[in-house]
Amino acid sequence: MPMSCHKLILALCLAVTTPLVSVTSALAADQEPAQKVVKSPKAAPIVGLETASELKNRFRIDHMVDNMTLLVEREYGSAPVVIVLPDGSKWYANRHPETVKWVDGITGDIIYIESPMPGPWQLVGKVVPGSTLKKLSKLEIEVQPLPQPIFQGEQVKIVAQLMGDAQRIRMPGLDFLVEWTAHFVSKHRAGDENFAAGDIIVGSYKDNGEDYDEKPDDGVFTSNINIKQPWGDYEFVVQARNNVFERQISFPFRLSPRPINLEVITPDDPLTGQWKIMLHVDSAVLQLAETHFSFELVGPAGLQLPLTVNGLTEPDSELDLPTVTEFGSYRIKGFVATTTITGREIVLDLPELFFNLIQPPEPPPSAEELAAVAAQKAAEEEELAKKDAMFWIITINTILLVLGVVGLIVWRKRQSLAQALAAAESRLLEEASANSAAAPSLDEIDLTMPDEADKDR
Repeated sequence: MPMSCHKLILALCLAVTTPLVSVTSALAADQEPAQKVVKSPKAAPIVGLETASELKNRFRIDHMVDNMTLLVEREYGSAPVVIVLPDGSKWYANRHPETVKWVDGITGDIIYIESPMPGPWQLVGKVVPGSTLKKLSKLEIEVQPLPQPIFQGEQVKIVAQLMGDAQRIRMPGLDFLVEWTAHFVSKHRAGDENFAAGDIIVGSYKDNGEDYDEKPDDGVFTSNINIKQPWGDYEFVVQARNNVFERQISFPFRLSPRPINLEVITPDDPLTGQWKIMLHVDSAVLQLAETHFSFELVGPAGLQLPLTVNGLTEPDSELDLPTVTEFGSYRIKGFVATTTITGREIVLDLPELFFNLIQPPEPPPSAEELAAVAAQKAAEEEELAKKDAMFWIITINTILLVLGVVGLIVWRKRQSLAQALAAAESRLLEEASANSAAAPSLDEIDLTMPDEADKDR
């Protein structure tokens, strides 16, 4: 259904017993059919299509319906629809019974309902005009198997589809409503490189028109699986799920070692010699004449040089690299387009190669250069010794001069102090002598007591 029509798909799962449905896969002719992960129990008679009718956003559910799944297409960016039950009650995306599972996106809703109420139902919302109603008895996924043999680093396009009654379900925005996950589960076989790898999540499936996906919203989901994993036997497990349903399918496969090995050949003289890449191709697996290499040499100063090899004549070939002169690290990355012996055309990502161009050390000096260096060093040391001696002479003389000046000043001050003290002592002696001459002697002092008569008077 083209995206421009913006059609409404209301998918009603009318299985009377349980919502679990089978999961099927279309396997390659040379492989055994994949086992169904979940098998349907024996279903009761399905309600005939004529018992349900639609009128715009309305539809009727018969009393024999045990469960149903609605796929509602809305206008882009509109709010989730509101479901009006026959009794007039309403369900919302964020408010509904626990038996109801609801997933809403920017372009639609997926709603699973257990034991729906018989009678007329109605959807309220910006449902795309002119929509139709489809009734589905089962919901399953189809996954394209991995080709065999498949090699490490192979660029592979694998598709999957969400199916209803063997018809591909298309709905704008379905890519946002269903989450796909791809796993490689190691079988832990001794001798395999993946012996202890365990469960590896290797990618997902998208219907967005990017990478390997051809067209958005066409119902064909395309993988972006990372095949750069350890080689060995795996179980390929694909899961599609959301809050409403979960489907899973798995089948065995073997990831084979990359049939091409590369190595860098270092020349005897890295500066002047020719750097090369040795290409080892397993001619028992690949056709040499249809094996084409594309490389890119990345180096210092923004170096980016393309290298190509179109067709081979020998399993072991050498590829000359351009002359490199800049010192530093170099990286070689690329891919190979080839054809297997069985006629399958494949593209392999090649492991990156690295090498370094290191600047050689300077040659040792000659005897004359060593003698000149020694003489220069001796002259510098002698000059330094002279400067040191002159420095210490000047420093010591300066210190002695300063000490002499300080000593002279101290001596002069002490002499001045001694003279001052002597003069002061002489003056004090003279003053003492003068004072003693002016004072009366003891003989001149009257030491007699006055008479009592005098006292009475």
